[in-house]
Amino acid sequence: RALPATATPVRIKDLADFDGVRGNDLVGYGLVVGLNGTGDGLRNSPFTEEIMSNILERLGVNVTGEQFRPKNVAAVLVTGSLPPFARVGSRIDITVSAIGDAKSLLGGTLVMTPLNAADGEIYAVAQGAIIAGGASVQGDAASVVQGVPTSGNVPYGARIEREVEFDFSSLQTVRLALREADFTTAGRIEQAINAEFGRRIAVMTDPGTVNVD
Repeated sequence: RALPATATPVRIKDLADFDGVRGNDLVGYGLVVGLNGTGDGLRNSPFTEEIMSNILERLGVNVTGEQFRPKNVAAVLVTGSLPPFARVGSRIDITVSAIGDAKSLLGGTLVMTPLNAADGEIYAVAQGAIIAGGASVQGDAASVVQGVPTSGNVPYGARIEREVEFDFSSLQTVRLALREADFTTAGRIEQAINAEFGRRIAVMTDPGTVNVD
């Protein structure tokens, strides 16, 4: 049936997603270096000293028993999202957020940090210069903070090291999951697909799902 002249066509891809095709959240614990005296106070953030010692020892520097109190490092949580069908070697954006008492991450560099998914496996490795989301200025009698200097981004800062397998060719049917369940919309999607192919390959199973052969 022809659309009314005033109707605006809507693509099915704007109304529904393929069931099972989804991203995965990633998180990691790392260290930012190169801060201009705005890092963690190690007396108040002992975990920063611990991770710094571990990194230095992996690089062959023995710091056992040493007392160091630098102010240019900060412990951070690194978060990102692994998109569906992402391949090994491609890059994704990440967000870096301080978890200690660091005043600013401006000018810092994130040291190589593995990113884990909910299953505990490492799916990406992050590293790079941070673009902070604010600035902090302090003088003798006053201080000004604009935005959130303790959080920032690293564009394309993580490289994917593991893929999430999803083989469409092994499926006999695919399911379209409507972003907003509605009987009318699901029914119209079924009709549109069947009309396009000239036979009944789409079946609405509920207001939020259309099965396609």
